[in-house]
Amino acid sequence: MDEVLVSFQGVQKSYDGESLIVKDLNLDIRKGEFLTLLGPSGSGKTTSLMMLAGFETPTAGVIQLGGRALNNVPPHKRDIGMVFQNYALFPHMTVAENLAFPLTVRGMSKTDVSERVKRALAMVQLDAFATRYPAQLSGGQQQRVALARALVFEPQLVLMDEPLGALDKQLREHMQMEIKHLHQRLGVTVVYVTHDQGEALTMSDRVAVFHQGEIQQIAPPRTLYEEPCNTFVANFIGENNRLNGRLLSRDGEQCVVALERGEQVRALAVNVGAVGEPVTLSIRPERVRLNAASERCDNRFTGRVAEFIYLGDHVRVRLEVCGASDFFVKQPIAELDPALAVGDVVPLGWQVEHVRALDPLPVGH
Repeated sequence: MDEVLVSFQGVQKSYDGESLIVKDLNLDIRKGEFLTLLGPSGSGKTTSLMMLAGFETPTAGVIQLGGRALNNVPPHKRDIGMVFQNYALFPHMTVAENLAFPLTVRGMSKTDVSERVKRALAMVQLDAFATRYPAQLSGGQQQRVALARALVFEPQLVLMDEPLGALDKQLREHMQMEIKHLHQRLGVTVVYVTHDQGEALTMSDRVAVFHQGEIQQIAPPRTLYEEPCNTFVANFIGENNRLNGRLLSRDGEQCVVALERGEQVRALAVNVGAVGEPVTLSIRPERVRLNAASERCDNRFTGRVAEFIYLGDHVRVRLEVCGASDFFVKQPIAELDPALAVGDVVPLGWQVEHVRALDPLPVGH
């Protein structure tokens, strides 16, 4: 059994005594894991992180760290490192002084402090920058100092709130790998908050998807992408084709869904109600087969090509399928039929194991 480091038990948070930002959070975070809290703004992910850090107090419930309740423990006594988006470095201190600060407040001896600072600088490859001031560093370097400062006192837990939000795409992707590799090397437990699903999938051992103050699903990245448990998760993680219909029949794990214009689809019955009730079908664009490749598929239809969107290594083809005008097929460039043109009507299909019958989307989505 993996050892649990952090435990949220029935945690709620309300700012006005009426609406709950966090509804009834029960979550165990395992020692040494990289867990990401992912969700749109206002979903409760940052509030949950801030309660764990001690900057917010739960309205109800208990948060435990290493088996002891944190409710009355002030932030600086929680043995937690923090990295924020805005770095929060002290501008009047050098890099080395910034790193030494959390150690000095903890009453460490001078020799221990300089030893640890040296180690932390080497860890983020900034050995040569010890005497510089934050203003003399680039954004990426500042973020690495902030990271080193959160790790320098060797906390058992590090919390990161959108730490890469301010960086450009290339640097951001580089830092994602840096943080992931640091985590693997140090074995520290990381709780990471982001609204960027690509970042969550790339970095995490597990991802908790938040929506309206509740965890919708918590799973390893691949499971989350391949096996979303509801329509919100299917839409929020990666690209997703949606077709609306009604449940015609159900047979164990499979079901048949009638679309709005009468076509029938055989699908996995993941999250469906009674026969006759509405369902949303979810199909990933890379799972749809075109032309001859569709001949062996369980579900076969035709689509009219509406648009090509070129993305370098692959192409997104937008088609009109079963009455939906925004049905996407993703194809590697190497597999794209060069003769395919806008206006063509082509056979397409997908296997039953690649289409999930889920809850209907609420009106207005």
